[in-house]
Amino acid sequence: MKIKSIGLLAGLALVASSGAFAQKYPEKTITMIVPFSAGGPTDTVARLIAQAMSNDLGQQVIVENVGGAGGTIGAARVAKAEPDGYTVLLHHIGMSTAPSLYRKLSFNPLTDFEPVGLVTDVPMTFIARSDFPAQNFNELVSYIKTNKDKVTYANAGLGAASHLCGMLFMSALDTNMTTVPYKGTGPAMNDMLGHQVDVMCDQTTNTTSQIKAGKVKVYAVTTPTRVPSLPDVPTAQEAGLPNFQVAVWHGVYAPKGTPKAAVERLSKSLQVALADQNVKTRFAELGTEPVTQDRATPEALGTHLKAEIDKWAPVIKAAGTFAD
Repeated sequence: MKIKSIGLLAGLALVASSGAFAQKYPEKTITMIVPFSAGGPTDTVARLIAQAMSNDLGQQVIVENVGGAGGTIGAARVAKAEPDGYTVLLHHIGMSTAPSLYRKLSFNPLTDFEPVGLVTDVPMTFIARSDFPAQNFNELVSYIKTNKDKVTYANAGLGAASHLCGMLFMSALDTNMTTVPYKGTGPAMNDMLGHQVDVMCDQTTNTTSQIKAGKVKVYAVTTPTRVPSLPDVPTAQEAGLPNFQVAVWHGVYAPKGTPKAAVERLSKSLQVALADQNVKTRFAELGTEPVTQDRATPEALGTHLKAEIDKWAPVIKAAGTFAD
């Protein structure tokens, strides 16, 4: 009886401690790690969400950019961070492709994190420098096939969304281009605006303003239907590339072992942020929208991450793209 009593008391103490934590959390600033450079599309999403979550949590959520190695450096930092609810990660589709892209990965996306929730699915756009010869998507495809050794394709580095989209695009065309990797989307876009590179496939969160300003040529979006903010831009399927679809999803994660109460509070705050009218409006301007509330949950993100890892593994293996 004494052993049972001790066990019961320990259990009650744990519940009480958890309840006290839940009531107090958060008590200080939360750091949201973005594993890419400032000014890029994932950084834009993070800063919108962080502001709205700060308002709900009553504590500031600050964004810290920890770029490099296709997002794996920032993700690794969060995996190794103190699991106290004060360090989180906002990552994109690269969380699901890293296990296949990197032979030596210092973290496991499925076992080293606590999923918090999905954020948004961002369409991609095929764009080119403003003076690129092709006037439409069919001409773009023809030009690339005819001049494959001369056409340069910019991306934000191994594992970046622009890299993944380009890899699928070249696979679909069965034609390679000269790839020019950058340390982030910002530098890649700057060189495109300066006519230093030819073509890129990147998220609407990064390309919409440049498209509307006429600073780049746009050929197609990668979603099944047209994007409301770019109604005159055809889908890749409409333009003649059957079954080509790419959406860059984003999710929030905490280190493995983060108290359940903290994960639940973060998830609820994320749901509040995604319902915020300013977030909805800004997302719409950037060509995307928040996920539905039922997808901004730990369960939904965990399931989606596993499915995406399984989806991308054979694609990357077939492409033969790896890094140590």
